[in-house]
Amino acid sequence: MSHSHNDGHSHDDGHSHDEGHSHGDAPHAPSADFWRDNGVKVIPGDKLDPNTAQTPGMNRATAINNARAGAEKIWAGTVHIHPDAKTGAHHHGDLESIIYVVKGRARMRWGEHLEFTAEAGPGDFIFVPPYVPHQEINASPDEVLECVLVRSGQEPVVVNLDIEPVETPGEVKWIDPIHRA
Repeated sequence: MSHSHNDGHSHDDGHSHDEGHSHGDAPHAPSADFWRDNGVKVIPGDKLDPNTAQTPGMNRATAINNARAGAEKIWAGTVHIHPDAKTGAHHHGDLESIIYVVKGRARMRWGEHLEFTAEAGPGDFIFVPPYVPHQEINASPDEVLECVLVRSGQEPVVVNLDIEPVETPGEVKWIDPIHRA
C-alpha cells in the first residue's frame, strides 16, 4: 500500500514554507505616502516631452526619464517618422536601444556604409546595439511610422554621422540564434 502525503494536512518536513512574506527588503514598511510618491507612474500619451535630442527626419518625444518619472537606468519615449522620410545616419554611443513598431513599416539600415537592411512591421521589436551606425526609414509612402523607443540609459546620446551610404544595401534576415531552423 502506498502512502501519500497529499491529504490536505500540513507536514513538517524541516523546510520553511514562509510564502508571501519577504524579509530583508526593508527594515520596516514605508508609509503610504512614500509609495504614493515613489511608486508606479503613469505618463499619458498626450503628455510626452519633445525636448530631447533629435535626428533630422524624425520626431522623438520622452515618456520616461529621471526628471519625469524617477527612472535611473532606462529611458523610454516615442518616435514618429513621416511617410517616405528617412533619418540621418547616427548612433547612440554606449546605449542599447529597443524599437517597438506600433504602426507602419520600418526599414532599418546599418553598418559603416549603411550596407545592411532589414524591415519590421507592427508588433515587431528591433534591437540596436551600442555604437552601431544606423538609419531609420519609413518604408510607406503614405503612412506615418509610429514606434516606441526604450534605451538603456538616461543620457539622450545621439551622435549624428556623415556617412556616404551604399546605393543598394544587402538585406539581412533575422535568425534566432537559439532556435535555428
